Amino acid sequence: MSERLDLLNMAWEAWRFRRGDGTAIADRQRTRLDALVHHARTASPYYRHLYRNVEPGPVNVRSLPVTAKRELMDHFDDWVTDPDVTIDALRRDFLADASLAGAPYLGRYHVVTTSGTTGEPGVIVHDGPSWALLSLVGRRGEWHTVTARHVLGGVARRGLRVAALFAGGGHFGAAAALESARRRHPALARRLRVFSVLRPVPDLVAELDDFQPTVLEGYPTALTLLAAEQRAGRLNIRPVLAITAGEHLSTAARTDIESTFDCLVQNRYGSAEFVALGAQCSAGRIHINSDWFLFEPVDEDHRPVPAGVTSHTVLVTNLANRIQPLIRYDLGDRVTVIAAACACGNRLPGIVVEGRSGDLLVFESADGRSVRVLPLALGTIVEETPGVSRFQAVRTGPRTLQVRLQPQTGADPAAVWQAVHDRLQDFLAGQGLASIQVGLSPRSPAADRRSGKFRQVFSASSE
Repeated sequence: MSERLDLLNMAWEAWRFRRGDGTAIADRQRTRLDALVHHARTASPYYRHLYRNVEPGPVNVRSLPVTAKRELMDHFDDWVTDPDVTIDALRRDFLADASLAGAPYLGRYHVVTTSGTTGEPGVIVHDGPSWALLSLVGRRGEWHTVTARHVLGGVARRGLRVAALFAGGGHFGAAAALESARRRHPALARRLRVFSVLRPVPDLVAELDDFQPTVLEGYPTALTLLAAEQRAGRLNIRPVLAITAGEHLSTAARTDIESTFDCLVQNRYGSAEFVALGAQCSAGRIHINSDWFLFEPVDEDHRPVPAGVTSHTVLVTNLANRIQPLIRYDLGDRVTVIAAACACGNRLPGIVVEGRSGDLLVFESADGRSVRVLPLALGTIVEETPGVSRFQAVRTGPRTLQVRLQPQTGADPAAVWQAVHDRLQDFLAGQGLASIQVGLSPRSPAADRRSGKFRQVFSASSE
């Protein structure tokens, strides 16, 4: 009953603060932060130690230490606040079975894994209120798009069929969230399908042609690849709406998708850790759901940067998640806060995002064809290999790929590399690229020399 009341209150406040209310939201932030920090230092051994020198009472968020994925994952069992949740049991009993994607863990938690651009896989556990942010808060900024006459008319005439293009075959964030929706709403199951971007492009094209989606959802690079297939005449679909998430959506990519499919584009901002961080408005600005997330753009020394200045990274706090507190978590995105009022009328903080983008890799097949490979698909293949701690996959030529590899402590480096090599060769062969030479780089994974950011999959020419 308590959680149900919490969800009802969240629904009411999501509607109440849908366009922003600075004073009321600031009050909610302070109250929720104080409660979250108290809970974390009480129920999480990791935070109890981390905050041992933090004074009790009202919390000054800038006095709290910064957290990062690798450190938290190294202390997973002490990080979570429910002793029934352990990383070994979670991996053995749940994550090892891809058919359980979207199912509740222990009957009460939602578990997803990170994939894509960080080079460090993570396991994220959401409780009921944290997961509810996806539907209660995450969708409130999209009404201007989903209720547009073009969208409603197209769906009314041709029916709702959503094709979601994300990394499948596991518990990856976006795909697992969609599978969760399919499990909770069986009527949606036949209208919502996940198409794994790990599959060969010709297979995806054939399946999408057969499904004929009216709504596309997926990584910007995946939808850009589909746009190229559509222009080449190999794909023939007519979506009325495209929803992008998981990567930075450039102006060029948006224009490409819009013009090719003659559809509206809605861009979401979030991650496996923060499922409903923000959404793009009709004026093109991403508005942060600051009633449930603390969002701190900072420089290299984690000092706040003013509006108009691009940050080195951003620290995010999820004010809803009690099972696995994420407090001042380094998300790794470069963002710029826009101080001027937004033309859409939304008073929630507006930002421009520059982070989490990858190069759409173009390789040459044995017969001379150019074949595009999605960075998140290739990265997921390596990231999910047992024994991998960090890596970078670098296209060094039209027929060569180099992997910078850091095995986990205690793992056999030679065995890990052999597994990575074999998995990549199998994946590339499925894309029609069996001739690509995959080699182990003598270099270790490292941040970009100019930007200081860690990129996971890219071309050497862009380094």
